[in-house]
Amino acid sequence: MSKNQVLKTKLKNGMTLIVKEHHVAPVTTWWVWYRVGSRNEPTGFTGVSHWVEHMMFKGTKKFPAGILDRTISRDGGMWNAMTWIDWTAYFETMPNDKIDLGLRLEADRMINSLFPAKEVESERTVIISEREGSENEPTFQLSEQMRKTAFTVHGYHHETIGDMADLRTMTRGDLYTHYNTYYMPNNAIGVCVGDFDAKQMLKRLKELYEPLPRGLPIKPFMRPEPPQKGERRIAIEGEGETEYLEVVYHAPSATDSDFYPMVVLDSILAGASSFNAFGGGTSNKSSRLYKALVLTELAAGVGGGLMATIDPYVYSIMATVRKGRTLAEVETALDAEIDRLARDSVTEAELTKAMKQAKAMFAFSAESVTNLGFWYGFSEIISDYTFFENYIDRLSAVTLDDVARVAKKYFAKSNRTLGQYQPK
Repeated sequence: MSKNQVLKTKLKNGMTLIVKEHHVAPVTTWWVWYRVGSRNEPTGFTGVSHWVEHMMFKGTKKFPAGILDRTISRDGGMWNAMTWIDWTAYFETMPNDKIDLGLRLEADRMINSLFPAKEVESERTVIISEREGSENEPTFQLSEQMRKTAFTVHGYHHETIGDMADLRTMTRGDLYTHYNTYYMPNNAIGVCVGDFDAKQMLKRLKELYEPLPRGLPIKPFMRPEPPQKGERRIAIEGEGETEYLEVVYHAPSATDSDFYPMVVLDSILAGASSFNAFGGGTSNKSSRLYKALVLTELAAGVGGGLMATIDPYVYSIMATVRKGRTLAEVETALDAEIDRLARDSVTEAELTKAMKQAKAMFAFSAESVTNLGFWYGFSEIISDYTFFENYIDRLSAVTLDDVARVAKKYFAKSNRTLGQYQPK
């Protein structure tokens, strides 16, 4: 096979494997993704995906807790995990001759994690403290209420960390049921990228993962969000001295043809967003909203956020009101820029510049072996791995007419939720 080719296969137990050689450094990354995130959590169990992620580090009989941190660090590697609205993922990035530890570890904890009762209660305290810490942040308070208002029935309406009421009442049995339901080969994607021979790596992965038993068919919890029929507004009062304004517009999913014009609009309005969980970014000082709100000294800062998601999510704009200015002034200036975007056509020069910035952001987020492992798994979750490989070509195909059409379609007041945070 070609050294640049992606090798994708499905094991007999339903697990998807994606293997890609990347001969830049003697390093390999191994990711295991599960098709479950906070969008799949019903009321009463919000935050369960994130909590289970924590429990996966509490060990198995073969790999007791506490040993792996030292072993992986000693071998010059790193490992971590993350939970989001659409997925849960685990990874190890290690020298080539050490990566087999990561392969064996993930195969074992996919089916043999212990969930000790004492550790469940210990993590309950940790996660509740994490939630309480977030609640001290005005932007968290505002954003949480914004999503609860923008989504009335869909699972995107709650934060990944979960609601406090559920964090206090969920049991070990609830966590273990979630684990036994979703942590199965037929709900998993394995991604391996690095300096190895792809056929040999695929053979090793089959040895470790094909014997694992297939789980029962999974029917994820899903509730489609009905169309919004008018602007929604909320106001929150809290501690602090700073006012914040957030506006969210319902936006297309990653597989919608409107997604790529939306990427361009995001770049024009607020600076290009990164879809990679490891972050990274470029300056947004040339964006329209920075010029309209920050350079005019109405806002101390402004940012936008476009997400690549399975279902339609939201495009968010957050502005920090400068001391001495008002929320009303910032809202008026923001509205003027949104109206101008929908009313006046974007210039060819603006389109070219926005595309260049979005492509640069994409390139920055795919520089390392670990980032490539992220991208191939993330893409397979939201669509398939070719989402990553075809991203630049699809973005390059966006026209001025596409941008104008999508701006008018999504940046309507009837499609948005507006929220204000005001100090008491």
